[in-house]
Amino acid sequence: MAKIKKGDLVVVIAGRDRGQQGRVLEVHTETDRVVVEGVQRVTKHIKPGTRRDNQQGGLVTVEAPIHISNVMLVDPETKQGTRVGFRTEEVERDGVTREVRVRVAKRSGKDV
Repeated sequence: MAKIKKGDLVVVIAGRDRGQQGRVLEVHTETDRVVVEGVQRVTKHIKPGTRRDNQQGGLVTVEAPIHISNVMLVDPETKQGTRVGFRTEEVERDGVTREVRVRVAKRSGKDV
């Protein structure tokens, strides 16, 4: 189970965008990188006609991946960065009891 998933609210703890918060748009598990909304924005030069949504070409600003070690999950209670732990809970569905791992914010102890 991953500590950071798509859709999580994270804060950048290192780099030029330190302190900014944003939602995770993509997670690249093979390279340990995440794409965060509004963070690590770079300018790309696009040739005309190479993409369907941008026929005229020119300069486009997009989010670049940032290493997963440079972001930290935001605690839902304190709205600050927090470490993530896991807790096992027993869940009963359709008469079958299973153990499920749940992500927990270490700062407040709340589920993330």
